Amino acid sequence: MTTFDNAPRETAGFFGWRVVWGAFTVAVLAWGVGFYGPSVFLHVLHDGRGWPVWVISAAITWHFLLSAGIVARLPALHRRFGLVAATQAGGVLAGLGVVAWALAPAAWMLFPAAVLSGAGWALTSGAAINAMVAPWFDRKRPMALSMAFNGASVGGVLFAPLWALLIGGLGFPAAAALRGAIMAGAVWWIAATLLRPTPASLGQRPDGAAAEAVGTAGATAADRPALPAGRAVWRDGRFRSLSVAFALGLFAQIGLIAHLFSLLVAALGEVGAGAAVSLTTACAVVGRSLLGRLLGEADRRRAAALNFAVQVAGSAAFLAAGGTSAPLLLLGCVLFGLGVGNLISLPPLIAQREFARGDVGRVVALVTATNQAVFAFAPALFGLLQDLSGSRGASILLALAVQAAAAMVVMRWRDRATTPFPV
Repeated sequence: MTTFDNAPRETAGFFGWRVVWGAFTVAVLAWGVGFYGPSVFLHVLHDGRGWPVWVISAAITWHFLLSAGIVARLPALHRRFGLVAATQAGGVLAGLGVVAWALAPAAWMLFPAAVLSGAGWALTSGAAINAMVAPWFDRKRPMALSMAFNGASVGGVLFAPLWALLIGGLGFPAAAALRGAIMAGAVWWIAATLLRPTPASLGQRPDGAAAEAVGTAGATAADRPALPAGRAVWRDGRFRSLSVAFALGLFAQIGLIAHLFSLLVAALGEVGAGAAVSLTTACAVVGRSLLGRLLGEADRRRAAALNFAVQVAGSAAFLAAGGTSAPLLLLGCVLFGLGVGNLISLPPLIAQREFARGDVGRVVALVTATNQAVFAFAPALFGLLQDLSGSRGASILLALAVQAAAAMVVMRWRDRATTPFPV
């Protein structure tokens, strides 16, 4: 008998908050290795071994594209193998993958290494984090997901400089082996101890509520029409608008972030530019936390449109700065950063409100996979546009336009997607 059996369901004895902190830790490690790691690998492998940037970049794109394909099948993998086993496999594959990147004897060997790292990223990133948290929360899911996904931003703050420190002190292979072992071991333990229990196995209910206090969100979601099977899912306006809007938003976001340091360095210097990038990441944590606390029962598509609008304002500040105005560049970092984190936490929250309970996991996985397949090409396309135009202004203007389009798309289907729900 566990210590939770006799605890009040509304108190800190609710096991769901332990799951949230476990998911937060998985997110820190997953983003630190699978999302921010490849940009560090590119620099180290190009400068240290002289391998062509385009080959390394192609391997990074393959890492994300392969991951997108696996994420699309993640609900099926969870049904077949279970959340615990799939997450543990993700930690091991991510750990092996980073070692394979470091030990690759030739540039072409980065592609099989990316198979391992991409699979590990798929099994431990956005859709997986949602699958960990969703069974434990209904009304409080915005706050719970915001807390869990803040691990992604913390991973960016901690691991980019930590990678540089470890590689400088130990060399790439030893640093990768250490990071890989930590990733595999920590994720394995978290999955075994925190992801194995379910609310039913502990006699608890979502949000830690008593039986008579269970909210109506789950019952309302059950009344939503079922999502079409297979490719017919794209005929569903709710899914299509959700997927397209956030694919556009993340395309603009990833493309701009990939070139953010070079955009800032002329006016702020290398140290200042690095601090400004960290400011952007810190604002992502603030923005996601505020949304999690304030969203409540508000219209989630309207919140998404507002989030895109804030990022449009940030892009406009970058454009107005002309690469020389430090105050406008810092304003752009703040505004753009406030919306960064919400682009991965809002889709699961919109899906929770608009789709039947049994379809939510599939929607989140497919939206995440689509987003990843699209944003994998963003850094290269933004760089190509900058080279062709000879100006960073063109790529910033593209980001601004794409973000504005995303806001319009997410609101286009708002009425027919959300009418049955109180706003």
